[in-house]
Parts: sequence; C-alpha cells; structure tokens
Amino acid sequence: MLGSGAKAAKPSFVSYISPEEIHIKEPIEKEVYPRLLPGELLLCEASTVYKYIQEDGSNRGTYGKLVCTNFKIAFLDDNSASDDNEPQFENKIVGENDITLQCVDQIYGVYDEKKKLLTGQLRKYPEKLIIYCKDLRVFHFCLRYTKEEEVKRIVSGIVHHSQTPKLLKRLFLFSYASAAPNNTDGRNQTVMFETLEDWRGELERTKGNAKYKAVTTNEGYRVSEKLPLYFVVPICVSEESILKYEGRGIPIWCWSCHNGAALLKMSAFPKEQDDSSSQMQKAFLDGIYKTISKPPYELLKTDDLSSSLPSLQDIQTAYTKFKQLFLIDNSTDFWATDVKWFSLLESTNWLEIIRRVLKKAIEVVECLERQHTNVLLIEESATDLCCVISSLVQVMMDSYSRTKSGFQSLIQKEWVIGGHGFLDRCNHLHRSDKEEAPVFLLLLNCVWQLVQQYPPAFEFTETYLTVLSDSLYVPIFSTFFFNSQHQKDTNVSGESLNTQSGPFRFLTVWDWSVQFDPKAQAFLNNPLYADKPKPDKSHRKTARFKHQRQLSLPLTQTKSSTKRGFFREETDHLIKNILGKRIGKFINSSDEPPNSFREFYDSWHSKPVDYHGLLLPRIDGPEIKVWAQRYLRWIPEAQLHGGGTIATAANILDLMEEVQSLQVKMDEEHNQAISGDLHSVPVLRNSARLSSLFPFALLQRQSIKPALPTSTWKDLEDEDDLVNRDDEFVDLSGDIL
Repeated sequence: MLGSGAKAAKPSFVSYISPEEIHIKEPIEKEVYPRLLPGELLLCEASTVYKYIQEDGSNRGTYGKLVCTNFKIAFLDDNSASDDNEPQFENKIVGENDITLQCVDQIYGVYDEKKKLLTGQLRKYPEKLIIYCKDLRVFHFCLRYTKEEEVKRIVSGIVHHSQTPKLLKRLFLFSYASAAPNNTDGRNQTVMFETLEDWRGELERTKGNAKYKAVTTNEGYRVSEKLPLYFVVPICVSEESILKYEGRGIPIWCWSCHNGAALLKMSAFPKEQDDSSSQMQKAFLDGIYKTISKPPYELLKTDDLSSSLPSLQDIQTAYTKFKQLFLIDNSTDFWATDVKWFSLLESTNWLEIIRRVLKKAIEVVECLERQHTNVLLIEESATDLCCVISSLVQVMMDSYSRTKSGFQSLIQKEWVIGGHGFLDRCNHLHRSDKEEAPVFLLLLNCVWQLVQQYPPAFEFTETYLTVLSDSLYVPIFSTFFFNSQHQKDTNVSGESLNTQSGPFRFLTVWDWSVQFDPKAQAFLNNPLYADKPKPDKSHRKTARFKHQRQLSLPLTQTKSSTKRGFFREETDHLIKNILGKRIGKFINSSDEPPNSFREFYDSWHSKPVDYHGLLLPRIDGPEIKVWAQRYLRWIPEAQLHGGGTIATAANILDLMEEVQSLQVKMDEEHNQAISGDLHSVPVLRNSARLSSLFPFALLQRQSIKPALPTSTWKDLEDEDDLVNRDDEFVDLSGDIL
C-alpha cells in the first residue's frame, strides 16, 4: 500500500489514483456514439475523460467520452448493465449519465485543487470539471488525460451552451418539435383548459355555473397577453370592465366548493397612479365585492398574499441554502456535516416556508368549508403564490385533484394556462437570476407532505412527483417552458429553425409514454389508492347527503357550549361581516374569534380520515419532513438497503401481482377477455437488496467508507473507554445488508 516502506525525501511524482483502487477501467478502445433525439446535434466532444465515482470520495472511476449537444451533456462509456442490475425505472429521454442543458445549475473548474466557478470566456482551462445539477446530481470529470485542444472545446462548449443567455427559439424545444414525429398518446385524459368547453366543463363539474361564467373577452389577447384566452369570472362582471382595466382588479374564478363558496384570485392594481384612477378602481372593486358577497354567501374574505406569505426572494434564498445540503461532492463532505445536519437544515428556513404555506392553505379551507365564505387571493400578478395556495386548497378539498388526471388538469388550469412564468422562474434562458424562484417546486414539496401523510388518498405516488419535478428541465415538452399561453401561441406558428413551414408540434409532459415504458409508468401509480366507492342507485339521495357531510364540518356545535358566553351567538354574525370587508387580514388574526384556526384544525384531526373528503395536513413541529426521495436519492450514505417504505411496498406489490395473476386465471377459465383497465404492478426483483430510495437508487454499490464515523458515537460512550482509543471508523455495511 502507499505510505509503507522506505520514505521518499522529495517525491517527484504524485499519484492521484492509488494502486489498491484498481477498479478503474482502461480507456475504451471501441468507438461509442451518443444516442441522439430528433433535432439533436453533436456540438463538441472529448475522449479519454475520466469520470469519478462520487459515492466513496476516492479517485475510482471509469474512462469514457464526454459530449455536448444542443440538448444535453452526456458521458459515454462501454459499461453495460448486467442482468442482475438491470434498471427497472429507466428514462427513455435522459439517461443515467445525461444532463440536459437546462438542468445544469453551476459548473466549477478545479485548478491546483482549488474550485473556481466557470462563467463566460475562460483564459485557463481546468484539470477537473464539476457539474452541479438542478436535480441535485453531482458529476466529477478529470481532464488530465484528455488532449489539450479537446479540453478547450468541451469546457468552452459546456459553459457556453448551458450558462450563457440565449434566445427562446434557441431552446432544444423548437428543434425537437420541428424534427420529431407527432405520435403522442391519444389516451391522455388531462383537461388542457385551452378551449371554452374545458372551462364550462369545469364549472359544471364543481357546480359553479350558477354564479360564474366563462368569457371569451380575451380572444386574440385583446385584453392582456398575461391572461389566458378563456377564463371564468363572476356573472356580474361585464366585458367592458374587463377591457377597461386590462384584466387587473378582476376576480378570476379558480374553484367552487360543494357548499357554493368559491375561491378566486386577482392581480392587484398598480400602486403608483393618479388619484382619479385610484378612486375609479376603488369604486369598481367595492361594487364587485358587494355583488360577490350577496346572500346567501354574505362574506368575501380577501387575502393579500404578498403581505401574508414569504416573498419570492425569501423563497429563493431559502431553497438555495437548502439544496446545498444535498449537493455532496463525496462521503467525507457528507460526514463532515452529519453531526450538525439538523441545525443546518433549520437554518435554511425551507421547511418553515413549507409549513407557512400549508397553514395559509388550511386557513383558506376553513373559510370555504366551515364559514361558507368566498375567498379572494390577491397578488401583484396572481401567477405565483396564488397558484400555490389555490392548488393546495383544491388538493385538500377536491378528491378529483388527488387522482393523476385530476392533478394534471389542476396544474394545467392554475399554472400552465393560469400564466405562471416557468421560463423566468426556472431561469431556462439564463437571462436574469433576479426572476428565478422555485415556486412550482414549493407546490410539489407541499403536495408531497400530503402524499406521505395520507397515501391511500392519492392515485399517484411520490415517484410521480419526483419525475414531475425532474421534467421541469427536459426541454422536449412545452408544459414548463413558457411564461404564458400567449407566449406559447405566438411561438408555435410558422418559422421553424430547419426551414420547415407550419406550426410546431409541441409535446405535453402529461404523455408519460414519451419518457417511460409501461413497466416504469407503473411506479407512478399508487397501488394502495382507495378508489371512490360508487353510490348505490337505490339510495342515491341518502348517499349524496352523506357525501356532503363527509366533506363538511358542522358550522356550530350540536349543543351550545357553556364557554361561548351569553352574547357570543348573537355577535358571531356581526363580527364575521365586519372582518369579511377588511382586506389582507389573516383568518386567525387577533381581531377575529380566538383560536379559530386551531379549533378547526384540531377538530378535523380528532375525527377519522375520509380519503375522499377533506384532507388537512399535519403541520406541527416534526410533521413537516424532507422529501427524501427527491433530495437524498443520489447520496448512498443516506440509503437503507433493503429497508424503508420500499420493503413494505415490495410485499404489498407481490401480493397484488399474485391477486392479478389469479384473476387472469379465473377469466381464462370462464373464457372471458382479460380486462384492459387492470393496472400493471411493478415487479420488484431482489427487493431485499433494493435501496430505500428505489426506484432512483438501484442496487447501489456499497460505499467503502463507513456508515457512521466514531465522532458521532463520542457522546454515547463513556469517556474512560475512549481515552486510549484512536479515532476510527465503524464499518456497519455488513449489518445493513
């Protein structure tokens, strides 16, 4: 081993790869070529690039070719998966060693063992390249053995194509749409909300068509380019008002509760304007409020989210700190932060932001559900935090939004058509870091809290949410690459990059067959989902009444409480009326009945859960958790081999597979056709060896580093036992398997 034998006074050679780590593959002799998508072009490449294995912090790795295309950065080697380690969850578009250009977060070069951020023109080229990805992968490449000219080309190419500002039509989205065949899956049940019929159908589904109407005022975008072509407003709002105020100050309908109360959103008027305009707008808003608040729903609660929730800058700052906990270079860095990890996590404030957002959503739910109060969310553009809160409220209150097609339709309605600026918030064009904010990721984190607290209530899994978050950075789908419906419509026609006339044929992310084969798609469906029972036709009226009671909480207690006070019953209505007209007040503010929120929250959690009724997340203390599958999936030290929820899921899926096979045999015996709507069940081979972060961490190689360093045990042992001990590592890898 190195370090044994005679000492060398001044060694002239430094070995970066030790002899015992001889798992290194020799440079590949046969030529390997990247698998290119339609419209994908190879821009630059470098041979004899050495890719380090991240998990053990050593210099072990493999040689290969590093390439950069107009779609991705890819590392190619001749390593083919063995049958025993064949991936069951493989993405057909983005491979294990592929990084889409939009997924690149930061690129560092290593010069004399010092890291330096790479941007713009480079005067000197690094000996190592480190790429940090937005999906939290970290790639280490050694360029010492690569030809100098190839190093210059590949480093310059990667930095230029992934970090410099670009034009919208230079995104790979347009190249792919020009060249790819239009063979999308026609079975997609997602409502796209691109037609007037879609909006009318949603109004009918939620029974909101008695008080609200779908309008065509913005056809041709004559009102505003930020508004969708079609949207829903209160019946009292005239077309002239929408045109006059260019869509600002107009309450736009989001969803109607079963009791008739509605959730609305509104973009605020500009703050700086002359007095006459302010007076006109105030009079207009007062008229709108009075009309919406007419009996039998007397209250309109307005909530200015810009004052009651963290700013977008605060959200971006918290997430930037939070993700640094998971961008781990090697095992040494991981264990260095392990002892203080929870304090570091708390200091990011990310989980606290999630808790605050969920609490705000519960407050809105209380208004709609218990108080039968219309709620109007106000934000400067009504396309960021309004989208988060309105989506969460619908997921909590509407069981349809907890199905896969319903959730996808919700994202289409509130985010894609609703005008959330995905292009700017994800900074796909690298034009302005000031506009970047992980607003959509915040929603997915909040929904994940509900999914992991109430698994049977959701038709989709956390794996579905994880791949949905990854799809933010896959530029072959138009879903997350425009700021508005207008921007998409104006770029969809005509001038293609490859001299092809006619409109672009953009794909939607909701066609999961583009990324995954049927076996992999099975991991997106929750086998434990409790299907909604169909009502008995003979007791239709009774069943309908029972369903409403499951959704609702009683407005008042059956028996009046002695603690309510003599005049409390008489003053409740007056207090609610006064408070309902105050803009921007919290539901649980000091002016309102005390503990209103806590009473509602505790009352719901004291009852059995109806998985097809109202769901309220638990938000106290440690109930808000880290989304482990998304944030820890690339860190082997954080994985439990053969443990975690996957161990339970494996047994359940095995049982389901056996039940389905028995059903098939029964159908065959009765000469019946096999039902086509049976969900395929993923087969988990060798489940005892799977990682707890399956299906993203498949049979990961065991780290040669320890599971726990002695330093973490120091406080657990007597000091006398440690006096004569050297610091050592405790290897628990054998006990884990």
